[in-house]
Amino acid sequence: MTHGNILITGASTGIGLACVRRFITEGYTVYGSVRKQSDADRLAAEFGEAFQPMIFDVTDGVAIEQAAKSLTDLLDGQGLKLLINNAGVAVTGPAEILDVDAYRHQYEVNFFGLIAVTKAFLPLLGAQHNCPFNPGKIINMSSIASKRAMPFMTPYSSSKAAVDSFTEGLRRELLIYGIDAVTLNPGPIETTIWEKIDPDMQAIEPTAYGKVLRRFMKLVDKESKNAIHPDDFANKVFKTYSSNKPKTTYVIIKNKFFKYTLLNLVPTRVIDGFVKKILKV
Repeated sequence: MTHGNILITGASTGIGLACVRRFITEGYTVYGSVRKQSDADRLAAEFGEAFQPMIFDVTDGVAIEQAAKSLTDLLDGQGLKLLINNAGVAVTGPAEILDVDAYRHQYEVNFFGLIAVTKAFLPLLGAQHNCPFNPGKIINMSSIASKRAMPFMTPYSSSKAAVDSFTEGLRRELLIYGIDAVTLNPGPIETTIWEKIDPDMQAIEPTAYGKVLRRFMKLVDKESKNAIHPDDFANKVFKTYSSNKPKTTYVIIKNKFFKYTLLNLVPTRVIDGFVKKILKV
């Protein structure tokens, strides 16, 4: 017998896949959003009946609403124990050069998509009158980048900062239903998102940012080699879900004291100086 139903967006790889594996191991039925039928087939074959694929893109409002209706009918009076908003992308490049459309794409996936999914599935989390089941929880995947923006990552950082703010306000609104919402703010994790960070160097190289961006990308590559394993992060996700009194946000990063806690004591202008020196601006 299942311990309950959860929904994870962006379930095909990385954090999402690791969370699918972790929650299924704990006895939950996982409904995972993927964008391709091939991914749905692959995960269904790997996990069996414990994984139920849902094919929709978080930027497709109509598909999200259809998925919510289908899941409501399928659960037949049951609810979701947890929604993990995990789907995301990372747009990279100098703010001066990036088109505004690049920012729009970043926000459509990381922010507006998250809002659309949350709104559509809130009734299954307990946002309804005389709800027949106990309220569920929401975990929104943010990033340490929301708290400390780095150059050339401003679309990603600002979209995650928006997620932080949205989650805080949402949590306080949902007090009337007893639905909790928290953010996880991880540092680098061993996922394919690092491979997808691919700025348009052909356009950027001739500009003042060319050499600096190349130095930055080398730092990104170095950090990715010392990243958190997705299975370790999935353990943190499950621990957060299982806690009766979780914090409202968790910063999860290797060497946290030196890379985050200690740096919070350093004036922002001093950190600007570090960035200038490291990138040889």
